[in-house]
Amino acid sequence: MKVLVACEFSGRVRDAFIKKGHNAISCDLLPTEQPGPHYQGDVFDIIDNGFDLMIAHPPCTYLAVSGARWFKYRQKEQKEALEFVKLLLKAPIQKIALENPISVISSKIRKPDQIIQPWMFGHGETKATCFWLKNLPKLQPTNIVAGRENRIHKMAPSDKRGKLRSITFQGIADAMAEQWGCNNGSNQKSTSKTS
Repeated sequence: MKVLVACEFSGRVRDAFIKKGHNAISCDLLPTEQPGPHYQGDVFDIIDNGFDLMIAHPPCTYLAVSGARWFKYRQKEQKEALEFVKLLLKAPIQKIALENPISVISSKIRKPDQIIQPWMFGHGETKATCFWLKNLPKLQPTNIVAGRENRIHKMAPSDKRGKLRSITFQGIADAMAEQWGCNNGSNQKSTSKTS
């Protein structure tokens, strides 16, 4: 399967799909942190290149409700961020998963199809993560573990904090590759919503 991982600099999701034998590429305005197929630039430069699946992680800076107190000062930026999300969801790709934390996407575009937590995939932490899905099943938990630490939220301020908070947990990346990378579409119920 040909997979585009949009707005990913870490290479973590890309590499999970490559390990499963897929032709995957990450794309971000930033360079990749791990060697591998990566397009540094605008995702819309390559979005029409015949991908079967796109997993998109649009920046949440102006979308996440954790920053709601700043929304009134960032209306223009939020509008642009929402337009970017809409364009990603309307991409000419058969299967799409768009990931973001709890955000205004829910009220401005549509509610998410699924909300997961890292502790469902082997990481004893909390970080509610929403998925908006097109022609994909909901992710099934792979390793429910004890511990509900909110480490990501409590992360100390630094110039790297935003980047560190945005990296996908390895257990979730592996679940995406295992469950969404199968060519037969799995026997799980598929969600087929478009905006």
